[in-house]
Amino acid sequence: MIRLAIVSASTSPNRTGSPIAAWVAERARHCRAFDVDEIDLQQVALPLFDEPFLPRYRRYTHPHTLRWSERVESQDAFVFVMPEYNRGYPALLKNALDFLVQEWAFKPAGIVSYGSGMTAGIRGAEALRGVLSALQMHPVRETVMVPCVEAHLHGGVFAPTPGMVEGAELMLESIVRADAAMNLLRTTTEEVGGQQGDDPELADRGEGGYSPRPARDEREAWRRSAMGPGGARG
Repeated sequence: MIRLAIVSASTSPNRTGSPIAAWVAERARHCRAFDVDEIDLQQVALPLFDEPFLPRYRRYTHPHTLRWSERVESQDAFVFVMPEYNRGYPALLKNALDFLVQEWAFKPAGIVSYGSGMTAGIRGAEALRGVLSALQMHPVRETVMVPCVEAHLHGGVFAPTPGMVEGAELMLESIVRADAAMNLLRTTTEEVGGQQGDDPELADRGEGGYSPRPARDEREAWRRSAMGPGGARG
């Protein structure tokens, strides 16, 4: 089964995202392809990024980072449930993403956005896509957008439209397909992320789980090592 995390990314005391995240988790469990983990970033309670080394080295010094790294590393795919804030997405989510690098890489991601108006958080979702791509994740094209979110909440329960249900099913199907491809790309020998300020000393030693990008000839040998006789996969 695909280990799928549903990540709720709002911290408002009157937030409306929790019922939406619960609905997405229910749809994922219904299709039986996923082992679902519901992650509430408010409960994860990460501080603002406070590690002394760049996340790409995985040389973590704080227990909260180690716990977050382990939880994200254990997942195969993600769905981010997020509101739009001023044409962007919550700082809580950006901070959670920035804590890690390699743990996110080559994993598919879906986006469920919502807002109080007709735009349904689409501008925040598009801003998030760029960050996910920088982390070498694969945001699938299919999304779920929830406009006028209060109109879809009844007694604390989310009531989706048929279009939202169909969108969720298409998004989850795309994640299943993308996971099969992304699984072939995951390797600890790749340099990932778009952060600057490399520490040459750490990079030379390969500390913290980081390895320099292999030379072209080494990369070809690595590729062929996974192939059967004649260069075909066994």
